[in-house]
Amino acid sequence: MPATTAPDTREQVDEASSTADAWVTIVWNDPVNLMSYVTYVFQTYFRHPREKAERLMRQVHEEGRAVVSTGNREAMEVDVQAMHGYGLWATLQRGGQ
Repeated sequence: MPATTAPDTREQVDEASSTADAWVTIVWNDPVNLMSYVTYVFQTYFRHPREKAERLMRQVHEEGRAVVSTGNREAMEVDVQAMHGYGLWATLQRGGQ
């Protein structure tokens, strides 16, 4: 299990950049990972408080997906790769879409 944590700049989107430049990391529901494990990943990697991690996990479980981080493309690529390292299905997309 990776011991990586997200870079501190992950959620810092440059005020001067337009929303079209913002990207998001999406975690998708899968039939493999336990809900408690997904919550753990969100708390550990993204440093989300337990309540937010549980809310995002429920969104993944009930709606099939959740946006878990926002930032520039490079930071979101790092987050997606980290989620893959934890065994979660994740993708990135432009935030304005």
